[in-house]
Amino acid sequence: MGSAAPLRVLVDMDGVLADFEGAVLRGYRARFPGEPRVELAARRGFSVREQYRCLREDLGAKVASIYESPGFFLELDPIPGALEAVQEMTHMQDTEVFICTSPLRKYEHCIVEKYKWVEKHLGPEFVERIILTRDKTVVSADLLFDDKDTIKGAELNPSWEHILFTCCHNRHVQLQAPRRRLLSWEDDWRAILESKRRQ
Repeated sequence: MGSAAPLRVLVDMDGVLADFEGAVLRGYRARFPGEPRVELAARRGFSVREQYRCLREDLGAKVASIYESPGFFLELDPIPGALEAVQEMTHMQDTEVFICTSPLRKYEHCIVEKYKWVEKHLGPEFVERIILTRDKTVVSADLLFDDKDTIKGAELNPSWEHILFTCCHNRHVQLQAPRRRLLSWEDDWRAILESKRRQ
């Protein structure tokens, strides 16, 4: 008998490994101190640009100018516990870990900075584990840890189970069983991997 195939885990980057939301708010507050803003506790919906646009039409472009700026992605702080969890996952027996991240449509700075961020925080060998795609549904895996509550694409039934990683903009989302959520990297992500391994 051959050994079972390894468990393949995809981990999103922004909002799961790197603190996108906190950096957007800090950058916006610094650049536009007199403008209305959305505090993290009030964030709703995946698109920060759309929520700011609802406050006032021109604020969508202003908040986008923060995350489209050179250096933004490179300087993101790691989410607490994320780097340690990914490193531990990588060393688990029969487990393959990849970072699966979507670039901005305005990608001039974003793509190279995502690669540099991974190299800086996880090492050069992890750069080989980056999957950059606008459509995660076509990537084959067992699990996807992602903060986007709804992931759609060309594949209507992706091979992976989507584990919703809790972020300020999705705390209010009520998941219907059997969907699962990881509250933070302090939560029991190991149990999720083991339960998937047993399926």
